[in-house]
Amino acid sequence: MTLAAGLPGVLVALVLLWLGGSSPALRWTLTALIVGVWATVAFGVRDRIVRPLQTISNLLAALREDDFSIRARGASAGDALGGVMLELNALAEMLRTQRLGAQEATALLRAVMEEIDVAIFAFDSTQRLALVNRYGARLLGRPGEALHGLRAGELGLQPALDADSGVADISFPGGAGRWEVRRTKFWQGGNPHELLVLADVSQPLREQERQAWQRLIRVIGHELNNSLAPIKSIAGSLEGLVARTPPPDDWRDDMQRGLAVIASRADALSRFTAAYARLARLPAPHLQPVTFAPLMQRVIDLETRAPVTLRQGPDLVIAADPDQLEQLLINLVRNAVDAALETGGRVFAGWAHADSMLEVTIEDEGPGLSNTANLFVPFFTTKPDGSGIGLALSRQIAEAHGGSLTLDNRSDTRGTRATVRLRLYH
Repeated sequence: MTLAAGLPGVLVALVLLWLGGSSPALRWTLTALIVGVWATVAFGVRDRIVRPLQTISNLLAALREDDFSIRARGASAGDALGGVMLELNALAEMLRTQRLGAQEATALLRAVMEEIDVAIFAFDSTQRLALVNRYGARLLGRPGEALHGLRAGELGLQPALDADSGVADISFPGGAGRWEVRRTKFWQGGNPHELLVLADVSQPLREQERQAWQRLIRVIGHELNNSLAPIKSIAGSLEGLVARTPPPDDWRDDMQRGLAVIASRADALSRFTAAYARLARLPAPHLQPVTFAPLMQRVIDLETRAPVTLRQGPDLVIAADPDQLEQLLINLVRNAVDAALETGGRVFAGWAHADSMLEVTIEDEGPGLSNTANLFVPFFTTKPDGSGIGLALSRQIAEAHGGSLTLDNRSDTRGTRATVRLRLYH
């Protein structure tokens, strides 16, 4: 095509040359020169176009083969094909960087999968194992290389795949216990795959159970010692009093006082066991739609020791057990009034709509919290006549309703803020 483009001009030049009066030697010389220049220019133009196109083709072929190391040399921004080659160089560098990042991310993911104590299995659309981490292979009692391609039933994982997400008792060659089962689907290569994750919850549950027993024994032991120590001491004193001959003149008064102390401590132990039984036997809430404003007003009206300023909020309906929720709010308002009476401060209560939930706040201007670590520990109390179950029971009620209860010191002034979050009724 380049030769054909220059052919008309060459023919015109040759016709004019041969029709002139020049000598034959000059004609042939000029003819050779014209044809030579014509061919040289034509093949030069061809090389200037074809070679960059061949380079671009080679670059595209390398990119298709995931080889991002080849670059086009001699590309110039002022040339159209040179600009294309510069863009291809930039594309190759970008793809190389992305592939390097993907490889590093994959290596990190594999390292994390190998180190975590959670069994991870990936199955293809035919429920054949496509991926397993080290913990999963150890759980199945076989090396990972020998597990790939086997069906879930052959691996003993079919019950886990068929089970609903949650906690289940499953036995494997490498261990048995309670497992938290999680399943999710993902796509790879256009085909559906299923990811199965098994987490052993037996050990954490046993550890939590052990810690719960330790806390319970510590609390019960503390309360028993507080009552048995004075009972033992007074009983010893009364025994010595009875053994004296003759008895002292006021022995009857001493006996009555000692027996009164013993009876008082016995009553305290009885109240302690009753309070524990109440905390342990809290029934599941019977949820129903409850308009919050009248319920909050009833709670405020029950407190007669000090005025409680009510900040009205929006009309909201929540899903709650009205009896349990009322008990929760009574406990919090009573605690706030107790604190405010110590300093002569005020108490405020209100509610708002926050993040699709009801948020109730009860604030006091009392002395504030000095020990926030043990607030919700059963039977822990700073009040001389407190039972130590009010806050524990209140948080148990809030969590049973799918909500939460938090207590912290106010940042704007002295005092405490109790915050209850509860689900709205839908």
